[in-house]
Amino acid sequence: MSDAEIRNRYFDRLFTNPQLKWLGQNTNHFPMHPAVRQALHDAIDDESFHAYAPPLGLEALREAIVTDLEAPGQAAVVTDGAVSALALACRAFCTPGSGFVTTDPGWKWPLQFAAKAGAVVTEIPIYGPEHGYKLSIEALTAATDATTRVIYLVDPNNPLGTTYTADEIRAFADRARALGAILIHDCTYRDFADAHTLAASFYPEGTVTIVSFSKWLGLAGLRLGALVATPALLETILPHSQSPLGASVIAQRAALAGLKVKTEWMAQIGAQQRANQKLIAEAFLRLPGFTVPVPNSQANFLVVECVDAGVTPEALVSALGEHGIMVRQGAYHTPRFGHRFVKISTTVPAAWAQALCDVLPQAVERARSLPATAALY
Repeated sequence: MSDAEIRNRYFDRLFTNPQLKWLGQNTNHFPMHPAVRQALHDAIDDESFHAYAPPLGLEALREAIVTDLEAPGQAAVVTDGAVSALALACRAFCTPGSGFVTTDPGWKWPLQFAAKAGAVVTEIPIYGPEHGYKLSIEALTAATDATTRVIYLVDPNNPLGTTYTADEIRAFADRARALGAILIHDCTYRDFADAHTLAASFYPEGTVTIVSFSKWLGLAGLRLGALVATPALLETILPHSQSPLGASVIAQRAALAGLKVKTEWMAQIGAQQRANQKLIAEAFLRLPGFTVPVPNSQANFLVVECVDAGVTPEALVSALGEHGIMVRQGAYHTPRFGHRFVKISTTVPAAWAQALCDVLPQAVERARSLPATAALY
């Protein structure tokens, strides 16, 4: 059986378990806002999905995305999830032998897109207190040169939850401009941060901004994201599109409704997910050897170090899985540092967070007897 078949069957077992508590994919499992639920029902009832959507997205949604970002002069292209937006940007700008620079850890799929295009991928280590768990301009400058074509920044970082000041973002943008490189600013988790600065504010002509509706709005299974850039930059990007028939009409209708109630919605779920972060962190810190390296995560997840607790991330994932709780092992994000941590998503019902805390001591003891080589994806 191929790796792809094994991986799919693994996730199918998770997906078809109605009792599973999803604390491993950063997805939002809070009950949706009534306005979004109504929009979904309306999109089904009026059967507007029989028609293809406009290829760049519904005009009302494109405008709403740019307005939400506060990015005047930019234009949005609606995509089948943020991953499709990232793939499009990589197809447009990654060429054989060109440099693609990013952080380690970070989001794995753009690295694969870049490598498939023949780009030379450089990962800058940011894991550890010596780095502050985030990228510095000094490290970026040292890792980039005239061959660098793309700088890819996940901000807030997935999986660490760190973000950047306006001065740091300005410095990254200045470096990209000096090199003539494209800066892909992946802002999937920006809505959970206390403050966030768009790189496009400083380098509009060379920044591609990526946004997602999976995390803050909870539309992961509906697959909706967007790529935002200047109209001139989009002229370079759009010939590489592989979606000439547009994204899901149903998902776009839900996203448009969500943006209209976003302020109210984020106040509600933001408070609960921060409470979940605090509850889960305290539960781990009561156990010997566990640490929370970024306690004030600016995203909807936490990294928990288990390397000094005598259990491997894979074993802990398996042990919690026996209780119907999914968390994610660090190796999913980084082969170099993945042996140190698990990542736990926090946009979940309070009862799920409490369930994790309740079984945690038992699961940790169980993990001590499980192999560290479980096949997890």
